[in-house]
Amino acid sequence: MSGASKGSAEAKPGRGIAKSTQPAGGAKLAQSTGSARSVQSAGGVKSARSAEVLILGGGIIGLSSAWEAAKRGFRVTVLEAEAFGGQASGAAAGMLAPFSENPESPDAFFRLCADSHSRYPDWVRELEELTGHSAELQRSGSLNVAFHEADFLSLRARLEWQSRYGAGFELLGAAELRRREPKLSDRALGALYCPGESHVFAPKLVGSAEEACRRAGVRLVAHAGRVKGMERVAGTGVVVRTAGAGSWLADRVVVCAGAWSGFVREWLPVDVPVHPIRGQICAYDGKGDPVRHMVFSSQAYWVGKKDGSLVCGASEDVAGFERSVTEQGIGRLKRWSDRALPFLGGIPPSRGWAGLRPATLDGWPLIGPVPEVSELVLACGHYRNGILLAPATAALVGDLLEGKAGEKGYENAFGIKRFCVAGTRRGLG
Repeated sequence: MSGASKGSAEAKPGRGIAKSTQPAGGAKLAQSTGSARSVQSAGGVKSARSAEVLILGGGIIGLSSAWEAAKRGFRVTVLEAEAFGGQASGAAAGMLAPFSENPESPDAFFRLCADSHSRYPDWVRELEELTGHSAELQRSGSLNVAFHEADFLSLRARLEWQSRYGAGFELLGAAELRRREPKLSDRALGALYCPGESHVFAPKLVGSAEEACRRAGVRLVAHAGRVKGMERVAGTGVVVRTAGAGSWLADRVVVCAGAWSGFVREWLPVDVPVHPIRGQICAYDGKGDPVRHMVFSSQAYWVGKKDGSLVCGASEDVAGFERSVTEQGIGRLKRWSDRALPFLGGIPPSRGWAGLRPATLDGWPLIGPVPEVSELVLACGHYRNGILLAPATAALVGDLLEGKAGEKGYENAFGIKRFCVAGTRRGLG
C-alpha cells in the first residue's frame, strides 16, 4: 500500500467500526478498534476547512478532483482499490483531441471537452511546477485522414462547424497531406488538420497528479480493495467499508471509480449506469523519423511519444471486467497500421496492453450530485476521454463540494437524472 506523506490529512474512520491507520513509508495497513469524533453531514453546512471528503478511485479523475478539493481547503482522502492510475488512466494514449472526438456537432459534450482542453496548458504547468515532473504535453496537432471518398465528404461537414470554434483548421488534399506527414500511405485522399490538438504521456501525468495530491496534504490509500459497503448515517455522513483498508467516515463522498462505479447501486438507492468496455492498445518502437501528428482514421489512431514509440489504438470490445490482451484485438490494430503507415509493414508491435473504459449508455460522463443522497457526488463514466476531461471535471467537482451550481452552462447534461431519478427502493441510515 502506498504510504501517506508526512503531514497529510486523514479521513476519519467510522464511529464504532474498525479504525484504520496508515503508517508512512509504505508499511502494511494496521487495523484496531476505536472511535472517531462525531462529524456533521456536509450537505453544504460545513466549511471547507472542517469538511472531510472521501474520493473513491485513484485514476486521473479521482486524483484531479482530490487535488482541486484540497486546493479549495477541504480535507481529502483518496481510496484506490489497487495501484494509483493502474486502470484506464494508465493505459490511455493521452490524447487531448476535443475536435477529433466530437465529429457531429457543438453539443454540451463538445463544449465540456473544449473547455477542459483550454485549461490544459495552465493546469499542466501548475502540476509540473509543483512536482518537478513533466507530463510531456505536446501540441502536435492532428490529422483526421480520409481513405475513402465518403470519409472525405464527412470531413468537409466537420470543417464547416469546427472552424468556428478553433483557428487554423484546414482540409488538406492528398499532396499536401503527404508533405506534412510523409509516412502516411499513398491511399490517403486527404485529411482535416486540427492544429490545436495535443497529447500527454498518460502514466507520467497520473504520477504528477498523485504527487501533487501528496504535496497538497491529500491522504492517499492504495490497495484499499473493493468497496464492501456504504451507509448513510443521518447527521454524520457516509461510512464506506473497504476490503483491504477498513472503514472510513466522511461528510461527502465522490465516486470516481471508473468502470467499477456501478457498485454504488448495491448499497445506496441510485443506479449508476456505468459499464466496462475493454480497450486494447499496442505500441511500436521508434524507427527513424517519427510520425509528426496524431493521426486518426475511421478504424484506429496513432500517436508518437517523446521516447520514440508510436502508440496505436484502440480495439474495443465488451468483455466484462476482463483486462487480458487478445490476438484478435491487437491483430486488428496491426492490420490497420500496415495499411495507414506502410513503413510498419511486417514489424510486430513491441508491446500491447488493455484498459477498461468506463462507458455510459450515451457515451457522456456522469458529473453531478445524487438527488436522493446529498452527500454523494458522481464523477465517472468518462469512457475514452478521462485524460482530456480531468481539469474540467475537477473544477466541476470542486464547485459541487462548495455548494455552487454544478454543470454551469451545461444545463444538467451530465447529471444522473438523464438516465433515471434516484429512487427509494431501500432504506438508509
